[in-house]
Amino acid sequence: PHAPATPAARIENGITVIAIGHASVLVQTGGLNILVDPVWSRRMSPLTFAGPRRVNDPGIRFEDLPKIDLVLVTHNHYDHMDIATLRRLVTAHDPLVVTPPGNDTIMARAVPAMRCTVIDWGETAHVDAIAVHAEPSHHWSARGTRDRRHALWAAFMIEGPAGLIYHVGDTGFHH
Repeated sequence: PHAPATPAARIENGITVIAIGHASVLVQTGGLNILVDPVWSRRMSPLTFAGPRRVNDPGIRFEDLPKIDLVLVTHNHYDHMDIATLRRLVTAHDPLVVTPPGNDTIMARAVPAMRCTVIDWGETAHVDAIAVHAEPSHHWSARGTRDRRHALWAAFMIEGPAGLIYHVGDTGFHH
């Protein structure tokens, strides 16, 4: 096991990416701190006592996060949209959340104070010097047995002064 990272407060020039676990990463660029698919919960499940359990501790302790400005949520699977973590982030940092359509509805019910921007495939959200582009990915969505594909999923391209960062979310091979 590795010791958790302690990120810088901000990165004005360049790009720093720190792995947190699975698809969760901290991206620091253009003076912004961006979390993608943040998960700090011990289980990735609708139940706190059952379901897949985290094997490794997060690559950054939640308490060591710098001020988070922006959160990107690629889709609504429990290992990408962790409501408990989103609640903690809203309380501690009040970030703007960017996500594809349908995911905002789930988050608004669970975390009413969350600030959220919805972008569809091919659309862009601008935050300071950063542009976030929603891109297609070959995947699907569901949080239960009756909501398969009721919300969209996406990959994100983060474009800033230091360059491009592509986060695929979850995707699979396709023709």
